[in-house]
Amino acid sequence: MDTLVNILEYISISIGIVGIFIVLWGVIVGLVEFMHAQIIHLGRQKKSLPLEKIRIELGRYLLLGLEFLIAADIIRTIVKPSLEEVAVLVAIVAIRTVISYFLNKEIERLGHTK
Repeated sequence: MDTLVNILEYISISIGIVGIFIVLWGVIVGLVEFMHAQIIHLGRQKKSLPLEKIRIELGRYLLLGLEFLIAADIIRTIVKPSLEEVAVLVAIVAIRTVISYFLNKEIERLGHTK
């Protein structure tokens, strides 16, 4: 049983790390795209920056990363199901769900204004 708990803990940590890397990758991609757009914009004064596209892509990476982090928290709580762990999980999931909801709404809004 301890072996299964240890395996689940490593899986939870691994999934959390994947979520962090997804968020970091999204930030790097967004930064590179922003810098590229800024360089193009400086060369051509009349063309506007594609900031909405960059925000949509970054938002998608953030949402995906948050989903992985929620999954890691759920697995972590299954491994050690104390009342305190469950309360922390509920709070984390609630906060992340609200963030995900508003990020998703922002992405939809930006997608419709194109």
